Amino acid sequence: MSTGGGERILVAEDDRDIRDIIEFKLGAAGYTVDTADDGLAAWEAFQAAPPDLVVLDIMMPRLSGIDVLRKIRESDAPGVPVLLLSAKRKADVGFDIGATDYMAKPFGPRELLDRVTAILARAQ
Repeated sequence: MSTGGGERILVAEDDRDIRDIIEFKLGAAGYTVDTADDGLAAWEAFQAAPPDLVVLDIMMPRLSGIDVLRKIRESDAPGVPVLLLSAKRKADVGFDIGATDYMAKPFGPRELLDRVTAILARAQ
């Protein structure tokens, strides 16, 4: 079942296994997925070509997901939706600086796909 309409999603996750699962699930649903394995690489990818959605792990090397989120909100494309991922259970993390949504790890790939689809539908 295809969900995406080719929207570009930037996935920033330092855990390779989680990143690969997310990339596979979103790609199979019809989204174009770019990946980054740390916060600085995510920020550089965002600056080069802002995507339609960013999926950000909060705890990453070089720049945290929170730092990347702050930079996105101060950028030339501040309205790009951002879904934060974290092993921390505190649901309000990041909302005060502009996160669109938040998912606690561990999560199921289907739940992630449903959230991504909903966020992109709202952003249309």
